[in-house]
Order: sequence, then C-alpha cells, then structure tokens
Amino acid sequence: MASEKLKAAIVGSGNIGTDLMIKIMRNSKHLEMAAMVGIDPGSDGLARAARLGVATTHEGVVGLTRLPVFNDIDFVFDATSAGAHVKNDALLRAFKPGIRVIDLTPAAIGPYCVPVVNLDAHIDAPNVNMVTCGGQATIPMVAAVSRVAKVHYAEIVASISSRSAGPGTRANIDEFTETTSKAIEVVGGAAKGKAIIVLNPAEPPVMMRDTVYTLSELADREKIAQSIEETVAKVHAYVPGYRLKQKVQFDEIPANAPLNVPGLGRFSGLKTSVFLEVEGAAHYLPAYAGNLDIMTSAALATAERMAQTLLSVQGA
Repeated sequence: MASEKLKAAIVGSGNIGTDLMIKIMRNSKHLEMAAMVGIDPGSDGLARAARLGVATTHEGVVGLTRLPVFNDIDFVFDATSAGAHVKNDALLRAFKPGIRVIDLTPAAIGPYCVPVVNLDAHIDAPNVNMVTCGGQATIPMVAAVSRVAKVHYAEIVASISSRSAGPGTRANIDEFTETTSKAIEVVGGAAKGKAIIVLNPAEPPVMMRDTVYTLSELADREKIAQSIEETVAKVHAYVPGYRLKQKVQFDEIPANAPLNVPGLGRFSGLKTSVFLEVEGAAHYLPAYAGNLDIMTSAALATAERMAQTLLSVQGA
C-alpha cells in the first residue's frame, strides 16, 4: 500500500545519528526507525534508541545483519566516518545488494546530493553522499548564482561551535575540506571551489554561520539576488532555521584593477557575497548546533523523496 512506511536503520549512535533518529520518529511520513547501530555499548544514542523501542546493536554493521529486522530494512543512514563508511557499504551490499544507503560522511562513494540542487538526478542511486554540513548550507547558494551567471570561483567558510563538533566531525576535517571543495564544483557549478571550516570555541556557543563568495561573469544583480532568495526558501522548507543573515552583497571588480585569486589568476567581473545563519531545531543538541541539523535534515529530506518514489512504484 502507498501509505506504508519503509524501514530504516542508522549506523552511528553519536550526535548526528541520534538527532536523525529523533527526526525520523517525529517527522517522517515515509520512513520508520527499525534499528540503531553503534560500537560503544554505553553510548547515549543506543540507550535512547532502546528506550524508544528501537532495536539496537553495539556490534556495528555485522551486528545489524544479525538482527531479525535486517531483512525488512530498505534504507541505511551512515553517520560514522569516511573510512568506516567504505567498509560499511561493502558489507551491507554483500548481504543486501539493493539496499539504499544515505552517506552522511565525506566518503563520497556515491554521487554528491544536495536536495534542492540535484536530488532528482540521483533519486534511484543506491548510495548518495550528503557532502558535509558546510556543503549542504552553502552549495545551494553557489548553484543559485550559477543559474544566472558563469561562476569561475566559489569559496565558502563554515563556522560552527566547537561544542557541536563530535569525534566523527573532528576526525573528518581533512575530508570535509576536500569533499566540500569538490562538491562546490560538481554540484554548485563553480569552475574552482574552496572550502574552509572553523571550529569556534566561543562561550556561550555560537550558531552556525556560513559565508559564500562567488566570482562570476557580470550579470543582472537583481536576478542573482532573486535566485538566491528563492533557493533559501527551498532549503528553509526542510531546515526551518536556515536563513539569510543580511542582504546579498555585490562588488564589481574592474578590468583595470583585477583580483589575483590563487588557482584562478587575475579576475575581473562580479563578486557576490552571501551571509547565512543556520539555527538548529534542538531535537538533540541545543539550537546552536545548526551544522548537525542541516546535515540530518538534508539526509532525511533525501530519503523521504526516495521512499516516496519507491512506495509509489509499489502501490501502482
């Protein structure tokens, strides 16, 4: 029946996995939690899942395959680390080749997926990569500019509270910059991309802030601003705390006074600056953890659309 929900498991019982579990149980129309997987038997995520009646295992993906519910699982969210995901995906497919995997690590086995930009192109992919929290926040802005003008260079700076960066996030810092930079090009449409992440130790903790700079051909500024505002509204639909912090800024770089951009050379044209803030929904960590919220929200939005498509086919 089309109203039936598909079962999902989460691998990784840390901050991201626990927040995602709560979102699925509270908000999902097409998915239901079937299992929470970890490697630390004392983790808060596993304990919370057990209290909520979700099957658990602290034996990793191997333990998941031994759970009675495994045969009924259609979706697995991996919220571990880039290195672990490669092994997890291979093991899952050895037991269930057709399983859908939503990768919340920077491993990028499957195609990069930013829901408002390119989900339709990957709706049937067996494994999609959610890039990074910074990528989910900023790549839509690069793509919004790219729809109006050719973007030669895009640079993003993601600043998050150090309190919201768990062990997995810290272990993946190098992968964060590499994966986000590449996705700015592949998904955002920039010829050259650069990503920087800042772990801000300020107390009280600050909300996630993102700055996006694009260097593009000269174009209609009103059309670029409109494209950005429309895209912000689309992201806001599944990340309610996502917003522009101030109006989009434009600077024309004249040919007689070009910028010298590393990796690009001398540039003249239009510089567009976008300033964003992401407030978390506080499902698990406090509202300052917008980086957590945008990643789990994007992953859930992606899986929801995939599940809706599968259920429509089954109900046809």
